[in-house]
Amino acid sequence: MKLFSSMKRIFSRLGPFPEHLFSILVVGVGCLVACEAPSGGPAEEATEASPAAPPVEWALAIHGGAGVTRAGVAAETEPAYEKSLQGALEEGKKILQGDGTSLDAVEAVVRLLEDDPLFNAGRGAVFTNAGTNELDAAVMDGESLSCGAVSGLKTVKNPITLARHVMERSRHVFLVGDGAERFADEMAVDRVPADYFFVQRRHDRWRQVLEAEEEKTASSAAPPALPTGQGRYGTVGAVALDRHGNLAAATSTGGMTNKRFGRVGDVPVIGAGTYANNATCAVSCTGIGEQFIRHTVASDVSARMEHGGRSLSEAAGEVIGEVLNPGDGGLIAVGKDGSISIEFNTEGMFHGSADSSGRFQVGIWAHGD
Repeated sequence: MKLFSSMKRIFSRLGPFPEHLFSILVVGVGCLVACEAPSGGPAEEATEASPAAPPVEWALAIHGGAGVTRAGVAAETEPAYEKSLQGALEEGKKILQGDGTSLDAVEAVVRLLEDDPLFNAGRGAVFTNAGTNELDAAVMDGESLSCGAVSGLKTVKNPITLARHVMERSRHVFLVGDGAERFADEMAVDRVPADYFFVQRRHDRWRQVLEAEEEKTASSAAPPALPTGQGRYGTVGAVALDRHGNLAAATSTGGMTNKRFGRVGDVPVIGAGTYANNATCAVSCTGIGEQFIRHTVASDVSARMEHGGRSLSEAAGEVIGEVLNPGDGGLIAVGKDGSISIEFNTEGMFHGSADSSGRFQVGIWAHGD
């Protein structure tokens, strides 16, 4: 009736119109409307919502350092790196699938990478200017914002475990040098002699860098340039979301080849190289530490999400792609919703990721090349 009345008013404005023709027109229009509308209800109710993807219950991302170049990694050695990354990823996955905590997962992953001489952390640490190995690490709990960091370690087998002890069993956040070593005595963590950290290729690389810098210093008054390639980079890290909704981040490094004067990079500096906050994300960074400290990269990703309304991928992409210079490094991050972001502006970065939806992948180069 509403359709009939409305059409009659419209046609009455156009002048006389035969009543029988008007009736036929109304019937025809009504049939067209009925044919267009799906059965079972009005047209606007006909489209059923597609089933939503199940929420991610846990997520994990890992890295073994940015700055890797194709010239620096022979094709035949790539499988060895990928196998190590897969093993670490499997360890973290097992913990998270078994209802373990994000803190347990990131510590376990980083311990494995510290024990692997392929990576610049723990056993594979680079050499300082003095020909020693000095190790840094940090861990952060996204639920409480508790954190622990250590720097300048020389005898601790797994710095990430000592960093967690600082967080959970001391009143402090950051311990360095001899003080950190004394704390390691109290915590009874695994200790090793100095030669445990000796890796021939790391030593050879240090000698090359040392000789190049000495030659440059002797021939020029200008300060020597930083070494290129993996001499400037190298870190391991993990970030995770567990089934309880808690985030955690852990990072460990041997620092920069030929570093001097007690140099400390971004890894143990909370907010620069390591950060976790249940309100946003967990982040672990790798690259030129001085740059990550200057721009407080890890916490900047979180701040862009919390205060700028960015998604995890947007925030991480902006920081790595716009704030840092090309070649500075990269990061891994996991959001509170289980999203994962892996960003780097170097030729390569050892990385991997897994989650409860079935994702499980490792890589070295951009776009999986």
